[in-house]
Amino acid sequence: MPDFEDILYEVAGGRATITINRPDRLNAFRSQTIRELAEAFEAAADDEAVGVIVFTGAGDRAFCVGGDVRDPTRTLAQKRALHHLHDRLGLAIRNNGKPIVVKVRGYCIGGGNELNVLCDLTITGESGRFGQAGPKIGSAPLWWGCQLLPATVGEKKAREILYLTRQYTAEEALQMGLVNKVVPDGDLDAEVDAWCDQILRRSPQGLRLAKIALNAQTDQLYGAVQHGLELVALNHVHGVEPAEGIASFQEKRPADWRKFRGGEGPEPG
Repeated sequence: MPDFEDILYEVAGGRATITINRPDRLNAFRSQTIRELAEAFEAAADDEAVGVIVFTGAGDRAFCVGGDVRDPTRTLAQKRALHHLHDRLGLAIRNNGKPIVVKVRGYCIGGGNELNVLCDLTITGESGRFGQAGPKIGSAPLWWGCQLLPATVGEKKAREILYLTRQYTAEEALQMGLVNKVVPDGDLDAEVDAWCDQILRRSPQGLRLAKIALNAQTDQLYGAVQHGLELVALNHVHGVEPAEGIASFQEKRPADWRKFRGGEGPEPG
């Protein structure tokens, strides 16, 4: 494996562990992070010694909070290059052939939650916080988020998550089917180990066939993802609302969306 800067990759005891290693940025990802994640998932897929993959984030504050808006892409060429990397990572996860267990402490927000829904199983500590952020910054989660959330939590709940951009506790995420198990943070590692051990007692080919079959219906959404990514690229670079959303985040102030509604709406907050 190459030397990674943004992630950690380890194989031991039949499992690969992939860790986003940017705790100072709440494990927000940049282009390099996505490229390294794709390489790691591809390596795990091709390693016959690996029977299950654990995907997590460094530190206790976050699994991942999505794209690093403090280091945004600026041009269409940069944005499309990043989307090609997102495509590669999405396919490396969905076409992997091996169960992927997401281990969450803290925030799992925005693109981090899209990574969550792309994977197979999720075990979270009680500190877990889940949600999407797109409309908060003038965008939408069109890298599998809008496409997979209805299949995961149901149409009405998905619309609530996407429109209101609320954050949900670990227990609320469990009730809506966004995660599989909630445990105290101190028990999280042991619980993930127990699930991995049980998976490793199952047939590798049986698991591969099950994953392929389970993905068959939502694989049809790939075209919608491509359309969505192109729209996001155009909106991100040329849209005035993403400019306001990113500026408000960088300036640590509420975004003022009233200017796009003829001055109508509540005060920013």
